Amino acid sequence: MSVRRFWASASTLVLAAVAALGMAQPASATSSAAAGGYVALGDSYSAGVGSGSYLSDSGDCRRSTKAYPYLWAAANSPASFAFVACSGATTGSVAGSQLSVLSSSTTLVSVTAGGNDVGFADVMQDCVLYSESTCVSSVNTAVSQMQNSLPSGLGSLYSAIRSRAPQAHVVVLGYPRFYQLNGTCIAGLTETERSAINNASDVLNGVIAKQAANAGFTFSGVVDEFTGHELCSGDAWLNSVTLPVYNSYHPKAAGQSGGYLPAFRSVA
Repeated sequence: MSVRRFWASASTLVLAAVAALGMAQPASATSSAAAGGYVALGDSYSAGVGSGSYLSDSGDCRRSTKAYPYLWAAANSPASFAFVACSGATTGSVAGSQLSVLSSSTTLVSVTAGGNDVGFADVMQDCVLYSESTCVSSVNTAVSQMQNSLPSGLGSLYSAIRSRAPQAHVVVLGYPRFYQLNGTCIAGLTETERSAINNASDVLNGVIAKQAANAGFTFSGVVDEFTGHELCSGDAWLNSVTLPVYNSYHPKAAGQSGGYLPAFRSVA
């Protein structure tokens, strides 16, 4: 279901949703996590926001039992599992509040980060509530940030991960394209807006992949897995504007199990 720009109620809902998406909450890392095993870092896409079944002790980080890290750990029984990904996290907040669970004996790490660094919430607000030209301009500003400022943030984060977990296999996951162009949505964003947002996702994934390679990490994209399941596909694995508002623009449970989990499992 596409966002319907002209509904006043939808506009109110979107404003609340993007405000929630933009709030970076510190991860409540578990200090008692056993050495070694698997550590899941990152933002809401790793926490599982949008998929429901949130762990009661994760608070506003909203870590889900349906998120790909939890699903992988349940299927593979690592020696230990530290799940500290958090809604709203940036490269800086991941580095500042999530890395304490890493150690020299950590063997596997997964991470998603970068979308919040380039103002994802602001871009979606501009595209949903304002004109096509405003949307495209906002997307272009985000793309400029991806190309100019984001690489250093990613590089610093990856360097910090490697420093704390020198023996770990680190998997960096990307982000899906949001929209199937010429799809089933009959209202909401224009094709020009949807195309611009998809292009920005491709640029973001390219920047992340390059910095991951520079760090000696493994990048695993999810675009192929989500193809045919974008918004406007008729079988979307992503939430549009929905209730509760914090689920908006995040993968559903099917997106975690059918998209992110296979992408991680193939390289983990």
